[in-house]
Amino acid sequence: MKTLTIAATFCVVAASAAVADTPARVLTQILPTAKQYPNEAAAIATLNENGFKVQYNSYEGLGLSTADGLRLVSDNAFNITSVQIGTAARDDAFFEGLDLIGVSPDMESLRTAVDAYRDVFDARLRERFGATVLALWPFGPQIFYCNAEIGTIEDLAGLKIRSFTPSMSALLESFGATPVTLNFGEVYPALQRGVTDCGVTSPTSGNSGAWPEVTTHQLPLSVSGSVQGIFANLGWWESLTEEERTTISDAYAKLEDQQWVLASEINDDAVACNTGQESCAEGTPFDMTLVEISDDDRTAVSDAATTVVLPDWISRCEATYPGCTKIWNDTVGAARGFTASAP
Repeated sequence: MKTLTIAATFCVVAASAAVADTPARVLTQILPTAKQYPNEAAAIATLNENGFKVQYNSYEGLGLSTADGLRLVSDNAFNITSVQIGTAARDDAFFEGLDLIGVSPDMESLRTAVDAYRDVFDARLRERFGATVLALWPFGPQIFYCNAEIGTIEDLAGLKIRSFTPSMSALLESFGATPVTLNFGEVYPALQRGVTDCGVTSPTSGNSGAWPEVTTHQLPLSVSGSVQGIFANLGWWESLTEEERTTISDAYAKLEDQQWVLASEINDDAVACNTGQESCAEGTPFDMTLVEISDDDRTAVSDAATTVVLPDWISRCEATYPGCTKIWNDTVGAARGFTASAP
């Protein structure tokens, strides 16, 4: 019998016997309170049941920063690492092209963008960081939690707002807000103490993280999907047998599909729970004020994506990866109807 070793905050999962144990060090962002956790726990259990001795730890449990995710997998400190794509963009702007703020505002359009970009994303990841993609999936629509009275997106002007990607910061600045870069776990106390006025995350993450306890207004205007990447160190990956790689690929492909379904199905309920509606079924009920989204709000975000977000991203991407504009235009741009122009 093999054991799945998990950080102190994680539960222990029993695994069945297999022919041989192959060690696998896995680092995750997902906490047990998250709706996405059971799917990842099931994937890890599958690996253990098929001959892997998995050491499964969280960034939070080890006191690590998610900003270091790419370097941790590149150095093979962990064989498999979960990375927030917007955070990874600080190491290489090209990766953020997958989920630029305002370009893919719903889960259907986002999946189209992700599918279009996956191959070029993986090629860059292999070349730049010696890693390969196992899964790409979103937490869900990224919306606004504010401890301030807002009625439209224009009311964000003058507010301090949590941001976690460079393109999100560019969008917020275009609306007159001040972006404050924070990891998810830092946001609740920042909102509580007035370090920030608003935070951006998915309805489910905000609900499970109790953000409505320290915010009053919910603007459910999606600006991105917070895509997560699960990457394997390439050297470690190539050291495995074909059968082992197939086992891992299948487990994470199933996880990816499950997380996309989850992102598409549970967020309306979370908004209902955050705002105290009777239809709340799965989340914790709160009593935030629900701000109605206007067509002008949607147009403002779409316009900012073209006039602010894309030019900002192109300048950063071309500086380290000349020619990335054409790659993006041929993939995400073509799939989503955007055309970026290099400066």
